[in-house]
Amino acid sequence: MEKLSSVKVKMPEELIKSLDLLVDVGVYPSRDEAIRDAIRLYIEESKGG
Repeated sequence: MEKLSSVKVKMPEELIKSLDLLVDVGVYPSRDEAIRDAIRLYIEESKGG
């Protein structure tokens, strides 16, 4: 398994509510996974891929 490191992030409350909704409806198993996936997608799109 890949080693994971922690990063502290501050977000507006509305963004956190939207994030929690994705978890509550089962799109993601946790906030952590939703944030990791969003960052992965952003990086891929930034590279043009």
